[in-house]
Amino acid sequence: MSKSIQIFGFHSIESVIDSYPERVLNIYVQSDRRDKRMRNILEKLHKQKIAYCSIDKYQLEKLTKGESHQGIVAEVNVSIFQGQHEFIKYIKNSSDKPIILILDSIQDPRNFGACLRNANASGVDCVVFNKDGSSPINALVHKASAGAINQIKLFQVTNLSRTIKELQKNNVWIIGLDSKSNKSLYQVDLSDSVALVIGGEDKGLRRLIKESCDEIVNIPMTGTVESLNVSVATGIALFESIRQRQTD
Repeated sequence: MSKSIQIFGFHSIESVIDSYPERVLNIYVQSDRRDKRMRNILEKLHKQKIAYCSIDKYQLEKLTKGESHQGIVAEVNVSIFQGQHEFIKYIKNSSDKPIILILDSIQDPRNFGACLRNANASGVDCVVFNKDGSSPINALVHKASAGAINQIKLFQVTNLSRTIKELQKNNVWIIGLDSKSNKSLYQVDLSDSVALVIGGEDKGLRRLIKESCDEIVNIPMTGTVESLNVSVATGIALFESIRQRQTD
């Protein structure tokens, strides 16, 4: 079973066309835009035999409710995400030392998308997020991810705490990020099988999730700000794991 959403912007739509052209239901392009970038995507549509409709800029703005659309909007099918059972099965069959990103109640779609972009850039094995309390997968998530959402394995679970316990049974070390921790991110070993857990924008990790983690660490800061944007913190943590693995 699937549902459809509207997405917009070149990166988002090109990623779907390249990876899952069968998901595209409708394409709307700005009638007076035929620059090189637009011509390139129209050529892709032609090769995939995907029809499109030319409409004016103001009609596109109505479709996107004023969001920046770059002259192209698509209606696409979004598949229902696999859950905990499929996730644990995937981990058992994945690489020897997987890197997993767990997002605990990231509610801002732009932050959610940016976290997925960081996950893809750093080469994580998969991303897990909770069904209730997380941002819906919408056009803003797609756009902020710059197409990464179509290139990374995503799992949606109903109980993150239970999922974490299952990961621990499979020898995955769970590390949560919390600015109040006294232990630095740079003091822990991230080179083995690891899941990095990132909390929501306002309250961070929820209590039960924090208690489920094997370790809680912070990102050391020397300036005057008290915290980092959640997607920035995610990127720092993921690339520290990559750095340690490359060093090893």
